[in-house]
Amino acid sequence: MNKASFYGLTLNQLETWLIERGHKKSRAVQVWQWVYRKRVMYFSEMTDVNKECIQLLADHFVIETLKEHCRQEAADGTVKFLFQLFDGNLIETVLMRNKFGLSVCVTTQVGCNIGCSFCASGLLKKKRDLSSGEIVEQIMKVEQYLDQENQEERVSHVVVMGIGEPLDNFGNLIDFLLIIKEHNGLAIAARRITVSTSGLADRIVEFADTNLQVNLAISLHAPNNELRSRIMKINRVFSIEQIMQAVDYYLAKNNRRITLEYILLKDMNDSSQHALELAELIGDKKKSVNVNLIPYNPVDEHSQYQRSELEAMRTFYDILKKNGIHCSKRLEHGTDIDAACGQLRSKQIKEARQNNHG
Repeated sequence: MNKASFYGLTLNQLETWLIERGHKKSRAVQVWQWVYRKRVMYFSEMTDVNKECIQLLADHFVIETLKEHCRQEAADGTVKFLFQLFDGNLIETVLMRNKFGLSVCVTTQVGCNIGCSFCASGLLKKKRDLSSGEIVEQIMKVEQYLDQENQEERVSHVVVMGIGEPLDNFGNLIDFLLIIKEHNGLAIAARRITVSTSGLADRIVEFADTNLQVNLAISLHAPNNELRSRIMKINRVFSIEQIMQAVDYYLAKNNRRITLEYILLKDMNDSSQHALELAELIGDKKKSVNVNLIPYNPVDEHSQYQRSELEAMRTFYDILKKNGIHCSKRLEHGTDIDAACGQLRSKQIKEARQNNHG
């Protein structure tokens, strides 16, 4: 791809770029609104922007870089998109319908190196980071899908929980957040954006210092180091103690509640003792922490893990509640399609390899 993605520019970067080339600062907002509010696909469609500026933009930038490879639609309205990048790599994006609005889950890396032993995303190792533009464009592709379906609803919430570790792609993540929050464009409020991390303690501290005021979710999945290291390799680098220290720093800096994500795995991390350990770990942070209990979506390649029994989930939930822990059970979306993160991508790549060798 010879030209850069327009979606990769923050509004400040666009303003600076245009000013350096002799255009007014106000031109940037005008162009921005054409792209993000009117969702044009070509600069030539900007009818009230002068031709010189349009040509300048067209010479240096491209708006569309992703192509839809395939799409799965579930009975509950969930839509999973598989997009092809300019270099042929595939990524997943998911549209979820909730009572509070439309939420999009975006991917930040091609593959993942974190190595969670239960996760479909990690079946294919990281090839590269996505650019900020490639992350933003996932939302714009969903917006275009809604336009095509004549649905007047717009994306209201964003979760950065797709393939990859967001905080491992730090600079592009920050630009992405600045772009989607910009009130002249998508105007997605900080409180409606959630970034998920596997627990890169040093980056959590760095993220706290940005003061972007978005929600932070940490994939914990175990209440002690011995168990967490077995199911999440990253714990050998950043222990639970280091993560909780970073949580303390984040809470002090941002004064926003943090979510601890906990996938319930049958006979692995779902006992009453594990629930009590988790409550003790949270301790005096209980007013500032919410635990999100997640039913496991089984993955063929990880047959050693199964979804916890309903009774075990209820008991785990009740123990946390009795210990004063804010707790919720994640709503499930798209259970009749390839629901687990990375599952559709993995399946498509596997099929392509089989066809090539067939």
